[in-house]
Amino acid sequence: MRLSTSSIHYMSLTIEEACERIAALGFEAIDIWSPHAGCPHLDDAKDRLGADGLKEVLERTKLKPYAYSVYRGGFPKYAEFIGAMGGGVAVRGNTRRRPPEEMVARMKEFVEALKPELELAEEHNVHLAIENHSGQLMNSLDSLKAFMDFADHPRLGIALAPYHLQRINASVEEAIAICGERLLFFYAWQAQPGTAQLPGIGPTDFTPWLAALKKVEYGWYVNPFMHGEPEPDAMTTALRTSREYLLERAQEV
Repeated sequence: MRLSTSSIHYMSLTIEEACERIAALGFEAIDIWSPHAGCPHLDDAKDRLGADGLKEVLERTKLKPYAYSVYRGGFPKYAEFIGAMGGGVAVRGNTRRRPPEEMVARMKEFVEALKPELELAEEHNVHLAIENHSGQLMNSLDSLKAFMDFADHPRLGIALAPYHLQRINASVEEAIAICGERLLFFYAWQAQPGTAQLPGIGPTDFTPWLAALKKVEYGWYVNPFMHGEPEPDAMTTALRTSREYLLERAQEV
């Protein structure tokens, strides 16, 4: 198991400081966020550091550039920059919820509408990962199955957020099985308040989820995650607990 975490956990710090914190905890890779909730990191890296400057920061901290969360701004805005970084996984949302009887047809339309972004992904060595999200078209197990039926492009896959699945009492293990080889990003994230969203702090046993990831031969990073991050020192303590917990549980599967 390889571990990454997200820069938004340190959104009050610069991208350099966030990388230093994440690296010091022992994470191997980073997911860099665009301006969701005001996170400055991806725009700052693109506009101030440039690809060469960000590469220097990552080389110095020994972090690998894994993912770029582009919920705000959209993938096309960042495609060239991500390509200059060597490519990676661009994580984005899906689309608004529709009545159940329209779900399959709307899913087909949604996947077809991704074609221009997938052409950019091919050009810039990027995989496009679509996140399931509460209240949107892709969140239920049936909608994940429908997405899989239409997602035939080799650079298209899923960023799976168990938080949103738990909110509808859907099986995370079954969702992982549905995604299979198209699972490109896994949020180690549970539906709890505060830092209890993180593995090892909230009540969820992550062992079955890790076992399900192993069964589908998931080869990307496991990314402990939360929203509403505390101040940096408390965030560091919480992430340290999560990392140690995940490493312990991984030995059991």
